[in-house]
Amino acid sequence: MKTRSLSLAVAATAVAAAVIFALSATVLLGAAAAVVEHTFVVSQMNVRHLCKETLVTVVNGQFPGPVVEVNEGDSVAVHVVNKSPHNITIHWHGLKQRLNCWADGVPMITQCPIPPNYNFTYRFDVADQEGTLWWHAHVTCLRATLHGAFIIRPRTGASSYPFPKPDKEVPIIIGEWWELDLDELDRRLVDGEFDDNPSGATMNGKLGDLYSCSGAKKEGFVLDVEPGKTYLLRVINALLFSEYYLKIAGHKFTVVAADANYVSPYSTDVIAIAPGETVDALVVADAAPGRYYITALANQSPKPELQVPKLVTRGIVQYSTRQSSGNGTAAPCSSHGGVGDEAQCVDEPAVAPEMPDQHDTMPSYYFHGNLTSLNRMGLPPVPSRADESMFVTLGLGSVCRRGQSCKRSWSKEAIIVATMNNLSFQLPTTTMPLLEAHYHRTGDMDALQELPDRPPATFNFTDRALIPFGPKEGRLEPTSRGSLARRFRHGTVVDIVFQGTAMMQTDSNPMHLHGHDMFVLAQGVGNYDAERDVAKYNLVNPPVRNTVLVPGIGWAAVRFVADNPGVWYMHCHYEFHLSMGMAAIFIVEDGPTEGTSLPAPPSSEFLPCNHAHRPAPNDELYLKNTNTTGARVNEA
Repeated sequence: MKTRSLSLAVAATAVAAAVIFALSATVLLGAAAAVVEHTFVVSQMNVRHLCKETLVTVVNGQFPGPVVEVNEGDSVAVHVVNKSPHNITIHWHGLKQRLNCWADGVPMITQCPIPPNYNFTYRFDVADQEGTLWWHAHVTCLRATLHGAFIIRPRTGASSYPFPKPDKEVPIIIGEWWELDLDELDRRLVDGEFDDNPSGATMNGKLGDLYSCSGAKKEGFVLDVEPGKTYLLRVINALLFSEYYLKIAGHKFTVVAADANYVSPYSTDVIAIAPGETVDALVVADAAPGRYYITALANQSPKPELQVPKLVTRGIVQYSTRQSSGNGTAAPCSSHGGVGDEAQCVDEPAVAPEMPDQHDTMPSYYFHGNLTSLNRMGLPPVPSRADESMFVTLGLGSVCRRGQSCKRSWSKEAIIVATMNNLSFQLPTTTMPLLEAHYHRTGDMDALQELPDRPPATFNFTDRALIPFGPKEGRLEPTSRGSLARRFRHGTVVDIVFQGTAMMQTDSNPMHLHGHDMFVLAQGVGNYDAERDVAKYNLVNPPVRNTVLVPGIGWAAVRFVADNPGVWYMHCHYEFHLSMGMAAIFIVEDGPTEGTSLPAPPSSEFLPCNHAHRPAPNDELYLKNTNTTGARVNEA
């Protein structure tokens, strides 16, 4: 039987807690579904960047972590062995987890976290999804280093793509490099401090030649290309804080998918991508042979917003001219510009792209607004009307550290928080995860507070006079905390208008809904006006996203069908907004049948919060017993 093999050798200089580990997984080709198994060993290691060693938490000694590659219809088992000092969960970002909320990986919402020296196995099916997603830690700020690509190909292989088959597929993960301890970063964010910044930006884990140590430029990502060939870039924004622009000098992108949903082919010279989003884009190597920078630049709101250091990283797209060898094959160039036996690699100064101004957010607005779904057979239609409608404002506020009355406007007596409808989320104190409490209908669910349909007050939400501290902002600043939740009957069609505000900031907001995709019906700048803006709704071919970027001091209207029973997190994917409370829980009730109801928890591997669970075992024995060294199960 024909197979495709994924083999990874991991060796890293690590602290005592680290593990030198080898991972191998094999995936069966063809229309038959398969079980794809990985083992993720979470450990700490020292990494030297910018003349300084930093202790980071990684999976299998890699940054970014291992790529999970599956075909649609496959089942996945990921064995997580926690050798780090942190509590850990892994979230499978964008995977719908149909009837399997138990595997969504959100601490104390869907599961108890995996404590140090313990292990846990995530099991889930990949159904009715194709494209690029990703996985990441969902604990504090650790996803800055604990993340990787999750690639879903058509069941019958790459020949089934609804676009020309690429010659090569390349994940591009835009990330950040933090020298600050990520636990400390989270503590500061929870305490309302958000003036820390990363030390640099990375592309596939490399800082690039804009950064140096003692005068020596840092190594950057290199993509070797051949003239005339087509490359599918699978772009992921894994950053904690920033939306990025991505350009390649002398080249154009054809965007073909976003968030593992196909879009009508869209030609552009710039990709705008916010944290949590993914974009699949074709690039044809049709420029003159040479070297071209692929550059990623963070955008930010202009003054009077608090300004952060300019963040940018870049790699090289490098052409090679090839001569056929005696057997009809071509020898490759090395990834660093070396020359193969039969190849000539161009070694000359690279051409840099002209990037948008970092304070210009309109390229992002137009990029997202130009995406439409690719209508294909079998896709569910957009529901023509909603059963429930919500108007949710996104902004900042403050709560008093003690009592109900205090000085605000950056006073030490108050904590700055992020809000939805002027309420800031905090987890309730419960004896079990909320999903388990929901399933068993325990009293723990009584601690939840309903997220209201609308904010408590209507005002000019996008008034820039609200950005700086002052009397106008001060009247609107007080807010409160609560365990915000919203219940939906199974099958309810829900409309949400997310309205960005100017309360102390004008950031955009990438809003991510677990367990569901959303139809993005429309977006706009300024205040939403139902009488005017409903007429703009695209009910024919709106883009379908799991993470929807709400423009800064603008709005986005989405529609989704609450048809996946469970307890699902809805939150902003900017980590400072999430840590500060811009989140809520969406509870989808069971439907009328077994096939529309949440199954019982997987008791054989369900992790109790008292940690009465098997500790992380000897790795060699564990691998042998869990069958992760290449043996596979083929399923019909």
